[in-house]
Amino acid sequence: METTLEHSLSDKIELALNKIRPYLVADGGNVEVIEVTPDLTLRLQFVGACSSCSMSAMTFKAGIEDTIRREVPEIVKVEAISL
Repeated sequence: METTLEHSLSDKIELALNKIRPYLVADGGNVEVIEVTPDLTLRLQFVGACSSCSMSAMTFKAGIEDTIRREVPEIVKVEAISL
């Protein structure tokens, strides 16, 4: 069962990603949370058009990772498993 802290962290992650999602969806893609590890690594996966886009690495670094680090400082590391 999720603790209050995990739920709160999960909510913060989703709120941060929702700031980026409109841009991804506009291009036919999206991003999904795969897991948050015990050492607070956030693992994400691009889906749809984003999974095969040549700009995914730049979108990840400049958009998603920066937003997560700013909005959810508890997250120590952000990884994209599909890049």
